[in-house]
Amino acid sequence: MCGIVGAVAQRNITPILLEGLKRLEYRGYDSCGVALHVDGRLQRSRSTSRVADLQAQVEQTGLAGFTGIAHTRWATHGAPSSSNAHPHFSPSGDNSRIALVHNGIIENHEELRAELTAAGYVFESQTDTEVIAHLVDHLYRGDLFETVQQAVKRLSGAFAIAVFCRDEPHRVVGARQGSPLIVGVGAGENFLASDAMALAGTTDQIIYLEEGDVVDLQLQKVWIVDGHGKQVQREVRTVHAHSGAAELGPYRHYMQKEIFEQPRAIGDTLEGVTAIMPELFGDKAYGVFQQIDNVLILACGTSYYAGLTAKYWIESIAKIPVNVEIASEYRYRDSVPNPQSLVVTISQSGETADTLAALKHARALGMPHTLTVCNVATSAMVRECALAYITRAGVEVGVASTKAFTTQLVALFLLALTLAQSKGRLSDEQEAEQIKALRHLPLAVSAVLALEPQIIAWAEEFARKENALFLGRGLHYPIALEGALKLKEISYIHAEAYPAGELKHGPLALVTKEMPVVTVAPKDALLEKLKSNMQEVRARGGELYVFADADSRIASSEGVHVIRLPEHYGQLSPILHTVPLQLLAYHTALARGTDVDKPRNLAKSVTVE
Repeated sequence: MCGIVGAVAQRNITPILLEGLKRLEYRGYDSCGVALHVDGRLQRSRSTSRVADLQAQVEQTGLAGFTGIAHTRWATHGAPSSSNAHPHFSPSGDNSRIALVHNGIIENHEELRAELTAAGYVFESQTDTEVIAHLVDHLYRGDLFETVQQAVKRLSGAFAIAVFCRDEPHRVVGARQGSPLIVGVGAGENFLASDAMALAGTTDQIIYLEEGDVVDLQLQKVWIVDGHGKQVQREVRTVHAHSGAAELGPYRHYMQKEIFEQPRAIGDTLEGVTAIMPELFGDKAYGVFQQIDNVLILACGTSYYAGLTAKYWIESIAKIPVNVEIASEYRYRDSVPNPQSLVVTISQSGETADTLAALKHARALGMPHTLTVCNVATSAMVRECALAYITRAGVEVGVASTKAFTTQLVALFLLALTLAQSKGRLSDEQEAEQIKALRHLPLAVSAVLALEPQIIAWAEEFARKENALFLGRGLHYPIALEGALKLKEISYIHAEAYPAGELKHGPLALVTKEMPVVTVAPKDALLEKLKSNMQEVRARGGELYVFADADSRIASSEGVHVIRLPEHYGQLSPILHTVPLQLLAYHTALARGTDVDKPRNLAKSVTVE
């Protein structure tokens, strides 16, 4: 979601700020801007287009300076417009002295806006961010660091901010509460960012600010106080956030690149896994797994569908009951806590606001056993959980998750096996068989990717539709949900998914020749039931598009289009069947001419509620 970059240096930092914004584009945004301290004045440039457009504006005006901040905005309060784009200045007009950028949402912005309007401040935007800028200016008495500490005490909600002042050159102040913010430490220069990747190539010395921290960046120092105003020391870590993995290379879009990176990503995620053992999830995992008697999974979006798949695996293999909750719902409802629960969070970025809040809520209810499946080892989610499995998908730029999802599934399958072993429910023979299957998985995914030409032909048909239905049963119902999500995210075709047995309980009313029905049809125990459901669709004139296993004995005929996967993969079949659904969504979006990597209204890392 929104991205922050800030810097104080003895060189022109404009290229650093703009490059940082480019590295954060994968999060999704609808406007961007940069502000610098120039000859005793604040100057800025803002755009409702891409960072490349902002860069062209900056080069045309020659904007340069030694102190500044930059931002990519995903609209919450106020439409995408130049006036709503960050950075915001205060006071309004030519005499501005405060420049500020902000990620998050300020819940008490309306009362603060009324108070500041009464004090004479003029608002030029509809954003909650401009409220913070005016509040800082209103409280300012000559020391920006002290002022920001006072200001954040007045704010309710989640935020990360970066601010500098016309009257204090070579100083940037940052603060975080509920949104990520990091410090980059350099030699005679220092940086702020919402993501270490923004500073790749500039510095690899990173400080992760904690909840309530306020930081003072100057040329030769980094000074941090906690939420009580007490000076604290935070660890400086070496973080290699290389951007090479984010290069597009020969592919048309990042999403296409990331789909085809899945064999490598799965192999990397499994690297070093030669046996099933609790230590895969952390040094303390053995003791935790002995104590727990059920699993609570918390996640959002695509990660939630990974959790639904994991429920089938864990209950089938480990015989442990599992509840899967949408994080944004769980945190606000009354639930019955179980101290013997293993609370599992799933997140690509490790910064998903709703999932982090749900995790903290679960802990507050008395559930201390926590584990995260995450793609970012240095994220807040990993730091908050006692145990972790780090997937190694690498940087995922496309908003629609692909390789992050399949590597999550791999990690969760390992969790199911490990819990089964901890409970004495996995024999040595079963373990050896599953390890062998996992080792073959990258090759099996590569074979599915070879089906792309057949899927492109289907996509040409789908591109002319406005609605689609996805069906699956058992383990593959969550995969149908994921397939429908992918299609709607990037092609803007309305798509829904159902357990195939539910057709006759309502969705069958939607079926016509204009409603393509995508069916996930592996050769498993439910295949014959699924075939009956498919006949229900054909009897109503519906067109079936079936992803079947090689030996499932489903033949192509009028109104039944079949693509055969090379092999049936048993309990790991959901991972294989995910891949053609990703390709179908990608090529349908391509045919419709949508922005595949940055679909409208969506963001990659959802760091606001």
